[in-house]
Amino acid sequence: MLNFTKMNGAGNDFVIIDNRDLNCGLEKNKIESLCNRHSGIGADGFMAVEPSQSNGDYRMRYFNSDGNEAEMCGNGARCFARFVYSLQEQKKETIKIETVAGIVVAEILDPEVQIMLSTPFNLKLNIPIEINEQPELIHFINTGVPHAVLLVDELESINIKKTGSAIRHHSAFAPEGTNVNFQKIESSNTLTIRTYERGVENETLACGTGMVANALIHDQLNNINPPVFVNVKGGDTLKVSWEKEKNSYKNVTLTGPAEIVFKGKINV
Repeated sequence: MLNFTKMNGAGNDFVIIDNRDLNCGLEKNKIESLCNRHSGIGADGFMAVEPSQSNGDYRMRYFNSDGNEAEMCGNGARCFARFVYSLQEQKKETIKIETVAGIVVAEILDPEVQIMLSTPFNLKLNIPIEINEQPELIHFINTGVPHAVLLVDELESINIKKTGSAIRHHSAFAPEGTNVNFQKIESSNTLTIRTYERGVENETLACGTGMVANALIHDQLNNINPPVFVNVKGGDTLKVSWEKEKNSYKNVTLTGPAEIVFKGKINV
């Protein structure tokens, strides 16, 4: 039997396990089965808590619902912090999380959780591509994982799965592919986005690294004073803040809800 906790971060849902004893194998087919919404628990992603191999307090292993391991997940990291905080006998509000993308520092700010991401990189603006026989300008940044951003006038009529998949698999982002965000500007400091996630291969209700990517692209194009508030499909609004030196970003934070939904046991 596998003990697990189901968590929700702004609409992103996750299965997380305490694997500090390293007794649970993290096979691709097992994780894919656990994330299946029909025959498993159901989740956008799977996380395991392991001992840190660097200078973190814990190591976060993150897997997309297809069972493939990913570098980082913003909302996942916030839920991870909430989960390990619940495990601590002596509560520590600042938690250093080791990820493939680097150290992520989390702060428990009840009822919210804030994370400080690793330094964004690989910023590219105005990439011309053709999607569904239409020319588009795509913006790109890596906020721990790769994100493409397309600005739109309205969000409701877009076929997110079709258009998102076309951009995700476009040769401009080969071979790794990219997450895809559709951004509508509501005001100078407010955005509404929809996100197609690589590894889920569909729209999700939220994407933490995507929210950060959208806010930073918005700043690049419009020179914004932070914070920026980002509305997501799940109905929540999260806050993105940063500091900027010349054209590089530091102390990039994402703040929003992260909650334990339920705990259980499952045969694996």
